[in-house]
Amino acid sequence: MASSDQTVWLRRLPIAVGSVGSLLLMINRGLTAALTDSQARSDVMGIILCAVLVLTGLLWQRVQPKSPDAVPLQGVEGFELDASLPETLQTELAWASHLLLTNTVTRAIVAYYDGRVLMRRGVLGPTDEVTVGAILTRVLEKGKAVYLVDMKLYPGRVEFNYLPENTQGLICQPMGKKGALILGANAPRSYTQQDEIWIEGIADKLGETFDRTLNPDPVP
Repeated sequence: MASSDQTVWLRRLPIAVGSVGSLLLMINRGLTAALTDSQARSDVMGIILCAVLVLTGLLWQRVQPKSPDAVPLQGVEGFELDASLPETLQTELAWASHLLLTNTVTRAIVAYYDGRVLMRRGVLGPTDEVTVGAILTRVLEKGKAVYLVDMKLYPGRVEFNYLPENTQGLICQPMGKKGALILGANAPRSYTQQDEIWIEGIADKLGETFDRTLNPDPVP
């Protein structure tokens, strides 16, 4: 909140400086008994500079986008791991999910692999079962991520009933040969390109580990 307030203050600073400068120039002109040519030229330049400052501030107000409004996700905070996983995999999931929850806008995570829910963390959804719908099927088959920037705009959001009901944005990221990492955010259009790169890298690392451990290639 403090960072947001500071940004608003900085955007309004040129308007304030330009307005105060114009007022001081007018007062100075009114108190001057005899106006010289050089002072007149200085006043004109001062008025132009003040006008530029005010115009710059107004443009900043219009051009700089407002941050999307975040909402509290409906559900309880929790951390559930598949107890049958080897301890090393549980540790990797715990580490990866902690990074995503603390370094991105993610507020809910589900790790799905080969028909199993390996982990749920963050704000938990109403069900712990993942029903594979059209979007998740496409991610698993094509190996390409799907980013739903604003959940309320997509009818396909109904398949993600294992996330909080009011999830605002979602990334469904491939994770290895048979898995996906499903992440929910509490604000629409909130994942940046850097977030997407982070998520892809972490999902690739987890997927490589799961493919090697849970789905090893047969020995010839």
